[in-house]
Amino acid sequence: MVVWKRFKQNKWYLLMVLPVTVWFVLFSYFPMFGTVIAFKQFRIHRDGFFASIANSKWIGFENFKFLFGTQDAYIITRNTLLYNTVFIVLGLVFAVLFAIMLNELGGKKLSKWYQTGMLLPYFISWVVVGYFVFAFLSMDKGLLNRWLELFGVKSIQWYNEPKYWPYILTLTSLWKWIGVNSVIYLASIVGIDKSYYEAAMIDGASKWQQIRNITIPFLTPLMIILTLLAIGRIFYSDFGLFYQVTFDSGPLYATTQVVDTYVFRALRNSGQIGMSAAAGLYQSFVGFILVLFCNYIVKKIDKDQALY
Repeated sequence: MVVWKRFKQNKWYLLMVLPVTVWFVLFSYFPMFGTVIAFKQFRIHRDGFFASIANSKWIGFENFKFLFGTQDAYIITRNTLLYNTVFIVLGLVFAVLFAIMLNELGGKKLSKWYQTGMLLPYFISWVVVGYFVFAFLSMDKGLLNRWLELFGVKSIQWYNEPKYWPYILTLTSLWKWIGVNSVIYLASIVGIDKSYYEAAMIDGASKWQQIRNITIPFLTPLMIILTLLAIGRIFYSDFGLFYQVTFDSGPLYATTQVVDTYVFRALRNSGQIGMSAAAGLYQSFVGFILVLFCNYIVKKIDKDQALY
């Protein structure tokens, strides 16, 4: 009876979250049963997907060997971790920085123009972004090579030089994602009670002191939560960034090959679905462990800032 009473009291709130709950059950929790494919030699059966799983042979951890049993295992693991670590750190710093800058703009119309301009890259496909980058880096007509020629510098074959791509990919990722990430922090800043700033101004606090002692502390819980969630996907890579922007150029694999692109190429060449499932399970498991570990560290420092 108590449960039914509380249900009636909160029925409208429960109704609001119902679509999201259904979405998570259908597309996040229900597909988890498919992780069994990672331990099977998956073969398609004429009676459908579940029959395919039931009739596929158990092979234990054989599907995981293709990730760790090749000479590329170290390269793809290193690239995936280093890129995502840089993306998380720089993405956090620049998102907070741009959010504070947008909040400090005097004119609201000017602020909206900047927000629109920063959000636009988020809605552009990686295919289109890849051609934008190509317009700068093309050997024959690329803008960068033309600028280099003006200063007497020899043109660079960008798509054959792996050493430049960690910087190119980092700049491209920041350009595409910084806008939408900064809007999240901007919404939090707007929600801060203005009386805190008014009291600080009366006490003679400078703008920097207000940001350091008011804005940043209020943003800290959100920064921690978003960072912990990002760490949970540290073994996942933005496939479009590493595949489309690089035009799948073979000479760049040393610095652009990550777990997702490696699995895609292996699946394309061998057709082994079990290998792809094994890679996905491995990425999720490592991310889960990292979230638990980082949340434990946060809880030790400040219990109120932890996820749980």
